[in-house]
Amino acid sequence: MVIRLGMVVGEFNSEITERMLRQALKRSAELRALTTYVCKVPGSYDMPLIIKALLEKNDVDAVVTLGAIVKGETKHDEVIAESLVGRITELSLQFGKPVTLGVSGPAVSWDQALARAEEYAGRGVDAAVKMTLRHRKVRRRHGSPSYPVVIE
Repeated sequence: MVIRLGMVVGEFNSEITERMLRQALKRSAELRALTTYVCKVPGSYDMPLIIKALLEKNDVDAVVTLGAIVKGETKHDEVIAESLVGRITELSLQFGKPVTLGVSGPAVSWDQALARAEEYAGRGVDAAVKMTLRHRKVRRRHGSPSYPVVIE
């Protein structure tokens, strides 16, 4: 059974995020996962609404987020990252589907984010595929358990 991914990409710092998107699509193809949606949003802070819409779809098994939250002169990057991570976690739990964090930051420089773009994107796709496979394995073995099941 094919794993179907939705991807949400922040357009802010697009030189970095476009590189991330290319790598995520490449990695998805390598893993034989189908990218059913690529949705662009203005920035990482704006991702949760689109993540929710993707999680509601039957043709999305997991969502990969791609963004770059680069350190500026204030702590704004920390506020954005903290808010994003909290919402991603809540949505994943609410819908019972993986939402992976392929977002660099906070506290990274432009050069650091650019250097890590491919790595973070690849890791986001890898995690989405692994989590989806594990989730399917649990459901096959245990149905929909109301307790945590560890699969090795």
